[in-house]
Amino acid sequence: MTFRVLLVDDQPLVRASLRMVITDAPDLEVVGEAGHGAQAVQLTAELHPDVVVMDIRMPGMDGIEATRLITSGSGTARVVVLTTFDDDDYVYAALRAGASGFLVKDMALDDILAAIRIVAAGDSLIAPSVTRRLIEEFANRPAPTPAPVRPALEGITDREREVLTLVGRGLSNTEIAAKMFISVATVKTYVTRLLAKLDARDRVQLVILAYETGMVAPTR
Repeated sequence: MTFRVLLVDDQPLVRASLRMVITDAPDLEVVGEAGHGAQAVQLTAELHPDVVVMDIRMPGMDGIEATRLITSGSGTARVVVLTTFDDDDYVYAALRAGASGFLVKDMALDDILAAIRIVAAGDSLIAPSVTRRLIEEFANRPAPTPAPVRPALEGITDREREVLTLVGRGLSNTEIAAKMFISVATVKTYVTRLLAKLDARDRVQLVILAYETGMVAPTR
């Protein structure tokens, strides 16, 4: 199976580097490129990519608004944010807008390819080595208006609440299984139930929800 990828970045050199690497991958195909958010939204509707690799800071419509429009539409494209960890204050907002994960621009190209595959396959990018640190950092920068607690949160069981807390801390399914003394398959079942009960798009949104409702406190 070949996954279709749309590259969105206002720097042609960044797009060229990614395109060159992706072209060499037998299971990935670049179907289009965009230099700003509005073009990304338009090309997503026209080309139906599986994954949109999205920059944040671009002229005109930025990556956050473009991500919100793409993920709230009727298509199935998933968005991976491409950012610079040290100076980008917008990653948390992008995740709240519906991104399924994010990449750091100084990551190894092989890791970027692996990340695209993970998201294209329907998972989200919650890698303990990088993502946990980033999410905790940006969780210290919440939206100006606190998000309301979802009523459905009151309907989850104690066991589901425990799983949600551990997901919010960035643990993988394997790590959660070891901590709770249950099988990985059981953890997957709990996560699937949480996604359905909380109307969450993917694992990233569960992490965001855990922070926004105070179930997980950011660490420093």
